[in-house]
Amino acid sequence: MNPANLNRRLLMGAAVFIGMGGSACAQTRPSRNLTVFKTPTCACCDAWIAHMRQAGFTTTITVLPSLQSVRSSRGMPDALASCHTGLIDGYLVEGHVPAPDVIRLLTERPAAVGVAVPGMPLGSPGMETPQGHKEPYDTLLVLRSGATRVFARHNPPA
Repeated sequence: MNPANLNRRLLMGAAVFIGMGGSACAQTRPSRNLTVFKTPTCACCDAWIAHMRQAGFTTTITVLPSLQSVRSSRGMPDALASCHTGLIDGYLVEGHVPAPDVIRLLTERPAAVGVAVPGMPLGSPGMETPQGHKEPYDTLLVLRSGATRVFARHNPPA
């Protein structure tokens, strides 16, 4: 075999191998399409939706008289309920969860129902105050068993 042909074949084979490896290793960007279920009278939900949009999420809003069936049908315990529920890429996002926590959830992809910020803590996205008051709160990872563990801590006490 001609040495020039051999070198050309080796070079082409290496290029194909590198090209395949690059595409196999490339990670797809997690979905940014967020469906938000909210009640008709909640203004803080709109502020949280604005926070998510500013972080690059596309939102579709569904207004319902009650969110209990959305949560329970997907395994979110009632004890973690808040005023709105998001659904993204198979995960629930319950309450005023910061966008970076949702991005982390979509990147890490844990075996879970989703994340939740129970209640409406001051200083969470959508619950900002003109005076800047902030309460410490946790974003909880909600496991399929209904158990939770701390996923992120926010506004730690001084």
